[in-house]
Amino acid sequence: MGSYGQDWSSYQSTAPDSAGLSFAFVKVTQGLGYTNPNWQAQYQHAVSAGLVAGVYHYPDMANSPQTEADHFLSVAQPAPGALVALDWEGYDAANLNVPKAQQASYKDAWIAHVQSKLPQNQVGLYCDKDYWLNVDTTSDCGDFLWIATAGLPAGQPGIQHPWLFHQFSASPVDKDFCSMADAQALKQWALAKTTARTTAPPSSEDPVTPADAELFVQTLMDHVVPDAGIKNPDGTQATRTIADFFEYLDVHNRTLLSQISALSAQVTALSAAVSALSKAGGTTPDQVHAAVTSALTAAGHSPAAATVPAPAAPADN
Repeated sequence: MGSYGQDWSSYQSTAPDSAGLSFAFVKVTQGLGYTNPNWQAQYQHAVSAGLVAGVYHYPDMANSPQTEADHFLSVAQPAPGALVALDWEGYDAANLNVPKAQQASYKDAWIAHVQSKLPQNQVGLYCDKDYWLNVDTTSDCGDFLWIATAGLPAGQPGIQHPWLFHQFSASPVDKDFCSMADAQALKQWALAKTTARTTAPPSSEDPVTPADAELFVQTLMDHVVPDAGIKNPDGTQATRTIADFFEYLDVHNRTLLSQISALSAQVTALSAAVSALSKAGGTTPDQVHAAVTSALTAAGHSPAAATVPAPAAPADN
């Protein structure tokens, strides 16, 4: 069970070998001044190969986490459903002298800021076992933990905290393992927030947009009033719009008003017939039928629409 992937940076080609892989993470930015020149080609290569694709940022933790996060997002512009990660490690010259407490707070702030900006994406943390056990103080890894070890088998990173990805080898390329059952399960999880966003009912904190209105009308026209009969000139089903919906309601309302008017005329005619019969007195059932038929015909309606049954004979008590 499980699936395998890799993470790519400028050390890899623009089209790394994706055979046997289910996912790939691509480095996009580092600090505020570096962008992987291959990242767009690598990311598109992963998507074209059918992989679950992710992007990540390597920090310079002397900088503001929000500023770096916004810079990363402006470059990567992750699509809904793309995985997003912070590559949290500080062994390089830019981070080596940054206090560990500041590195820890950077991590939490970066994840929180990116999650607030990307409600339709799974946002997580990459770090090695040393940073997770000795630098982290909150166990905050966002939506997932991507843990790196050296010399441990795939799927056995040796930590107690729940993890989703395990980088188990860095030779000849960074190799990763996902603990989910299979590639399909990973894909469904990656898209889970996009589905929730589409289907969840709106709230006072989630204002309705024109796109929401279009979606509502489309759903209503497709499922509630599928017989609206809106067709293209060639007879094919037309794409329904808000204008079509209100046109349908207008026609439907006019039809209802016409039916109500017809019923009102029938009631008026029947009322007149009953009034005439009450004055006549001593009428027979046949006379009742004849009077009603005459009244309806005079009102321009079919007599069959108001057939009056003959009264039943009184029972013997």
